[in-house]
Amino acid sequence: MITTLVAEPREVDRFELRQIHGEVPVLSVALEMRDLANVRFAVSPLWEAVASVRVLKTPDWFPAHQNWYRQVRPRLSTLDWRLFADLVQVPTVVIPGFVCPPPLTGQPTLDLELAALAATPPETVRTGVDSLPGARSPALAELHADPEAGLARLVRVIAEYADVALAPYWPRIRTLLEREVLVGATRMASDGVRGLLDRIDPHVRWDDGTLLVDHLTRSGSVALDGRGLLLVPSVFAGSRVWSNLSEDAVQPVLRYPARAIGTLWERDAAPAGEALARVLGRTRATLLHELAVPTATTELARRCGLSPGTVSHHLTALREAGLVGTHRAGRFLLYARTGPAEALIAGAGEVEQTPTGQ
Repeated sequence: MITTLVAEPREVDRFELRQIHGEVPVLSVALEMRDLANVRFAVSPLWEAVASVRVLKTPDWFPAHQNWYRQVRPRLSTLDWRLFADLVQVPTVVIPGFVCPPPLTGQPTLDLELAALAATPPETVRTGVDSLPGARSPALAELHADPEAGLARLVRVIAEYADVALAPYWPRIRTLLEREVLVGATRMASDGVRGLLDRIDPHVRWDDGTLLVDHLTRSGSVALDGRGLLLVPSVFAGSRVWSNLSEDAVQPVLRYPARAIGTLWERDAAPAGEALARVLGRTRATLLHELAVPTATTELARRCGLSPGTVSHHLTALREAGLVGTHRAGRFLLYARTGPAEALIAGAGEVEQTPTGQ
C-alpha cells in the first residue's frame, strides 16, 4: 500500500506563539563538575532520518530544504512508511524517545543506531506511544499491542526510508555536521565549556553554572547528576532545539540546528576547475561536479551533453576509484559523491584560489 503525505499550510506552533508573547517555558539544567567534564559531541544519522520526516510533512516550514524535498518526495511514493510517519507528528509536541535513542558513539552508523532501537524494552515502546497526543492510528495501535513485532517492522521501514531520503546525500550531510562539531570543539578549546554552551544556539544560555534551555512544554529545574551532556548538531532540526533533559534518561542529549545549511542542497557555484580536470580528465571532473546532487545516468547525460553510455563508462571508473557511490531509490539508480570526493573537490577549490607565487 502506498503512503501519501499531504503538506498542510503552516500554522504558528505553540513554541513560536510563546516566543512572541514572552511565555517560553525554560528548563534550568544544573551541571556539576562531572557533567562539565563529560560534555561531548556526536552525529546521528537516525536522528536526521527522524527529523527529516517533519520536512516531508510540512515542506513550507523548511525553505532551506526545498530542493531536497522536491527530489525525495517522488522517490518515496512506492514506500509504505506510515508507521514511521505516525511517530513524528506535526505540529510536533513530542517525539517518543525510543525512536531516536542517544548515539552510542561519536559517529555511529545507521545500522548501529537501528540495533539500539530494536533492543528497546516493550514497556518503553508503549510508554512512548502513549505520550503522543491525539487519536492513535492503526499502525501505532499495532506497535503498542505487539512492540516486538512492531519494532522489527519499524527498523525495516526506517532503513528503507533512509536508503531513499538520506543515503544518497549522506556524505554531504556528514561533512557539514563534522564541520559543525569541529567548530564547537574549537570554541570549547578557546572559550571553555561556558563559551561553547552560551553560544551554541539562541535558545540555549549559560547563567552562572546553570544551562537555560527554551522548551516547548516544560519548565522547572533539573539536574544531570554527573551523566554529562551529549551535543548533537542537526541538519533537519529546524529552528528549535530538541532534548531529553526533562526526562530520567541514561544519557542527556541536546540536539541543535547546524549552521550554513542553506547551501547544502545547491550545486557548486563554479564549474569543475582546471586543477581537478588535470587529475581526472575534463569529463570525469565535470561529472563529479554535477554529482553535488545525487543524479541518475540519463539526467547526467542530458546536463553534460554526453551519451548515456559515455556517462556510464566514466561513472564506473569514478566508482572503482571510490569517488562515486550508487543508491537505489525505487526504480531510480542514483549516483552521488562519496566523502573522499567531497574532500578532493574542496581541496581542488582551495588550490584554484591560491594566488600565484604563494
